[in-house]
Order: sequence, then structure tokens, then C-alpha cells
Amino acid sequence: MRKLFIFAVLASCILSSCKTSFNQVYKSTDYDYKYEAAKEYYIAGQYSKCYQILEEFVMMLKGTEKGEESLFMLAMSYYKLHDYETAVLYFDRYFKTYAKGIYAETAKFYSGKASYMQSPDIRLDQSPTITAINSLTDFIEIYPYSKRTKDAFEMIDELRDRLALKEYQASKLYYNLGSYTGNCYNGGSNYQACIITAENALKTYPSTPLREEFYIMILRARYHLAVKSVAEKQEERYRETIEEYYGFKNEFPDSKYMKEAERIFTHAVARQPMDKDKTD
Repeated sequence: MRKLFIFAVLASCILSSCKTSFNQVYKSTDYDYKYEAAKEYYIAGQYSKCYQILEEFVMMLKGTEKGEESLFMLAMSYYKLHDYETAVLYFDRYFKTYAKGIYAETAKFYSGKASYMQSPDIRLDQSPTITAINSLTDFIEIYPYSKRTKDAFEMIDELRDRLALKEYQASKLYYNLGSYTGNCYNGGSNYQACIITAENALKTYPSTPLREEFYIMILRARYHLAVKSVAEKQEERYRETIEEYYGFKNEFPDSKYMKEAERIFTHAVARQPMDKDKTD
């Protein structure tokens, strides 16, 4: 309790001094003084003031005993202010400059976490999500026994699930477009695009929680592709539908979609068209 009280008093004093001396600190040419002031701002949680001071001279401290801590504080200040893009730049700069530094592991982890925080809505381009996965994977490879490794794995799983969901929505869009050909500029069909997209997603994200959803969508698409095919291709495509049914049944014997799958199988064996609404 006594330590907490002392820290609280110290933080209060720092906050008071920071409020009255920022302009003086910022205009000062004494880098030692500015360095100590930046540390006080950081401890007090005044990250905006901390980075404003450090950015001015952090590169001048490179190679000095204060350079390592200054660069790390600068990166963390941006992270605390939710400027994750800039934080990543400084965390990466720190790791490249001080790969064996005392903050190296932390900097590498927060570079990945800051990238994770930048992962966009699944409706948008997912390049930042892939960057985040790569960054967190690098962290795990470099620090496999870190206490943060579990957190890194969890973030990677979440990001991969996000990418799988985007692929699922793309597959579903193709399926819903069905026989519409306005978007099929190079031949083929939306059902074929649905199948290919879904199968590729399952190869890339085999542990996705959407695995069952992908499988039933592929079965539906194969059936409707067979129904809509020209006569000479129907036999082969009905056979593929039947094979897909057996694969689905083996993979998900207790699936909530089993009755639907059995209806598709029955109609595929009989080679009879079925109302699409009954397969959705």
C-alpha cells in the first residue's frame, strides 16, 4: 500500500509539473532534460506530450544509452494513443535497431498486436489482416516460449476466421447469383465460382468454424450446377453431387443440414430437378 501511495503522489507531482512546463521542455535544447521530461510524461500517461518531445530528437539518440528506451517509449506512446500505423513503424524500427535490446520481445509483440488492431471490416480489402498474421507469426517463430505466445496464437486464429468469413461471403454471393450470367465475362458459371471459392477457402482455413457451412454450400452448388448443365455434362456433374453428398455425410453425420443433403442426394440419384428454395 505504501508503494502505491508513493507512486500516486509521484504521478500527481509529475502531472502538475508537466502541465506547467511543456512549452519550456519542448523549446529546450538540452536533450538530457527533454529525455527525462519525456519519461515523466510517459509515466504520467501523457503520451501525446511524450511523443511530441521524443520525435524531435529520438534519432539523435541512436547508439546512445538513452536511444533504445526513447525509441520504445515513442512507439508505445503512439500505441497507447491508438495510432497503430505509426506505432508499427516505430516498433519495427526499434526491433531492427535493437534486436537484442531489453524491449525487443515486447516491441515485436506489440508490432503484431498493433497490426492486428488495424484489421479492417471484412467488406474491405484484407491486406492489413494478412500483414498482421505474418507479423504475429514472426513473433511466435522468434519467441516460441514467450508468455505472450498464447495471445499471439489467439489473435492469429481470430484473423484467420475473419478471412474465412470473407471467403464464405464471397462463395455465398456466387451461389445466390446462381444462373445469372451478367458477371461471367470469361465463361463458366456462378455455381462453379462458388465451388472453387469454397474449396480453396477450406484448403486455406481447414479449422474454420464455418467448415460445415462451406461444405453444404458446395453440395448445393454442385447439385444446381448439374441441373443447369447441358445434357452431355449432366451425368458427370450429378455423379460429383452424389460424391459430395457422401463426403458431407461422413464429415458431418449429425449435421443440421442432413435432411436437406438427403433430399439433394435423392434428386441427384433420380436426376430430377428440385426447387432451389428447398436447398437453401
